[in-house]
Amino acid sequence: MVIGPAEAPLVHTRWPIFATELAAALRAHGDDSLIDQVKNLRVVQTCGCGDDFCQSFSTAPRPVGGYGKGHRTICLDPPWPGYLNLDVVDDDIVNVEVLYRSPLC
Repeated sequence: MVIGPAEAPLVHTRWPIFATELAAALRAHGDDSLIDQVKNLRVVQTCGCGDDFCQSFSTAPRPVGGYGKGHRTICLDPPWPGYLNLDVVDDDIVNVEVLYRSPLC
């Protein structure tokens, strides 16, 4: 399901515990400039891959093709035995990959 960015639910409203975990993981990684974005991140689109271990979501509309210039991936250490990776474009979090975690809350 794709929702317009302005109407999309805020991550911290939909999943407050996860938002706190994400901010803590960014702080531990030393990405203080991205921590402030967590309170304004929106769930624009869920992954939809169908894998039962995936709860990834986009915080901005997905591009056609790759993210292109200015893209980087940040691999964070989550407080669960799984993966937490961020796609960042021009210092904006655009996708959050959440793998092997109990249901987001």
